[in-house]
Amino acid sequence: MFKNIEEQLKIIKRGIVDIVREDELVDKLRRSIKSNKPLRIKLGLDPTAPDIHIGNAVPIHKLRHFQELGHTAILIIGDYTAFVGDPSGVNKTRPQLTHKEIKDNTKTYLNQLGKILNLEKTEIHYNSSWFSEMKFTEVISLVSKMTVARMLERDDFTKRYNSGIPISLHEFIYPLMQGYDSIMIRSDVEIGGTDQTFSLLVGRDLQRDKNMEPQVALTTPLLEGTDGNKKMSKSLGNYIGIYEEPKEIFGKVMSIPDNLMCKYFELATDATQEEIESHLKVHPRQTKVNLGKAIIRRYHSEETAERAAKEFDRIFKERKLPDDVSQIQISSEDTGENHKLWLVKLLVLSGFSSTNGEARRLITQGAVSIDDKTLTDPSVEVEIKTGMVLKVGKRRFAKIIVNSTS
Repeated sequence: MFKNIEEQLKIIKRGIVDIVREDELVDKLRRSIKSNKPLRIKLGLDPTAPDIHIGNAVPIHKLRHFQELGHTAILIIGDYTAFVGDPSGVNKTRPQLTHKEIKDNTKTYLNQLGKILNLEKTEIHYNSSWFSEMKFTEVISLVSKMTVARMLERDDFTKRYNSGIPISLHEFIYPLMQGYDSIMIRSDVEIGGTDQTFSLLVGRDLQRDKNMEPQVALTTPLLEGTDGNKKMSKSLGNYIGIYEEPKEIFGKVMSIPDNLMCKYFELATDATQEEIESHLKVHPRQTKVNLGKAIIRRYHSEETAERAAKEFDRIFKERKLPDDVSQIQISSEDTGENHKLWLVKLLVLSGFSSTNGEARRLITQGAVSIDDKTLTDPSVEVEIKTGMVLKVGKRRFAKIIVNSTS
């Protein structure tokens, strides 16, 4: 038994930017209730990175809302569209991924999606199942449905074209591939970020061309990253991953600008509007504490959220080390007779950086300290002693242990 239209719309429209078209959605819901037949709700995800962050999760949670309302959640894993790379919102051609990279990323995606969706009740399709079987004549037929002039209506393509930044022909194919997915699974509604609007509308056009009822396009906002400026992105380092350690999530939330707290509450937590208004009335620091706990609670538990908050206070208010501070084993062979080690090498050996170049950047940015003394010279050699504490950034600590090889 479905909820009535008004109740469903109240849930569906929370945190939504636009619905194209709302009257069509109402009509679909009315027929769904009358026939007791669920709508088919589509969300496409390209496994272009191994981790899902809370910005990626916004449309996934909206898919969950439809699922909880009794509709059919359909996930398209874009293992073929990932080869092209979504051009939305980028100012250059995305690097093409290898088949292995896409396959590895897909494995971690499904594990993380289980934190949000009921995967047992979710239809999961890989678009390679139809694109890998397409004949070249079918590809030609598909691309004939779009003109270059229509493609250049896209704001991101227009900016790149006017700036003389190259646009590869394969990027034009992406919206058509996404739209073709909608034909193959006969979607009634497709969810996507506002940067996906063009592709969602292409799906409507392609369905009409096949004499199918067009899908409703439902767009969700883009969530700014912890820097408060650009869209959340792993490549920019301004993300909060849903699989990160709870204490890392909490620390990142505490660093976001105050003006983003309301948006984060609305898009990244399960708080009601009344709860959000209540949270925003207290001191900004307490608001962030409540926000951090709400985000952790969504993906972990109440107990984990409380523990992360206490750990943060322990480190930053009481100036104490975390309870579970890790240890770095340094061999006396690495330090030599003078018991000193190049700071850059120490960061690499400890696993805090993967390359010397990354280590140098961390040091020059003032992100590295030993026993609370900040070190900014990448050429410095440090006298290594057991028990000294290495800190990188605001939340990564390690205690150094020297192992004698004699």
